[in-house]
Amino acid sequence: MKRRFFVKTTILSSAASALLPRIGFAQLKPRNKTLLYYELRTYTLKDANQQSLVEDYFEKAAIPALNKLGIKNVGVFTELKPSGQSILVALIPYQSLQEFETINNRLEQDKLYITEGAAYLNAPATEPAYERINSSLLKAFKNMPGLELPPKNKRIFELRRYEHANEAAGTKKREMFNDAGEINIFKRLGFKPVFFGETIIGEARPNLIYMVTFDDMAAHDQHWKSFGTDPEWMKISVIPEYANSKLISNITSTFLQPTEYSQI
Repeated sequence: MKRRFFVKTTILSSAASALLPRIGFAQLKPRNKTLLYYELRTYTLKDANQQSLVEDYFEKAAIPALNKLGIKNVGVFTELKPSGQSILVALIPYQSLQEFETINNRLEQDKLYITEGAAYLNAPATEPAYERINSSLLKAFKNMPGLELPPKNKRIFELRRYEHANEAAGTKKREMFNDAGEINIFKRLGFKPVFFGETIIGEARPNLIYMVTFDDMAAHDQHWKSFGTDPEWMKISVIPEYANSKLISNITSTFLQPTEYSQI
């Protein structure tokens, strides 16, 4: 499993923030089919102490503060079977670019957040809370504009990234998901997708990223086997313009498990 993932904390200009109005996050799916934006963070950690610092930060400071600001359903995950120290992956949904751009300033005004997150926020350079944070900013697909939460029972999550050779290939692959019915096939076969997103800022662009869930690895294997032989998928996949060899240059798959406090 690859542990290299995503790049640099995203920075947006004030001009970009004006693209969408700010909307309160009162529902799981965005109002009026407005597409959500997702920040997908990957924390590289060197030891269990760093993992504990980052997890305490999310559990006691970040998630409660984000929830107070109306940002719900924050997911935090660790690797299912890490080869060494696990990475930590966080998924934070936003109703608009403005909400994303202003979130740090709003958090800094929350005294409880500053207090509860102090060990993480103020970790000394000699003992950092993490090695690096790599972030991607994603825009939800039009046919799945918001998060869909899986069942609460024990589950594993598969985070998949499809890289494209060029922007035209990325547009065509998103068309497969949205218009040709690939998202509907995932849902019908019981993959229980959490989100689909186009990476608008991040590593290895152009690419898209999505998350699906399963009861266990046996269920994962069976679902993908069923997908490969599904009549609807076979009908779509033989269309020449949708050939994987034209649209996908690399696939990265990471298996994750939710932390106890994860809201996904």
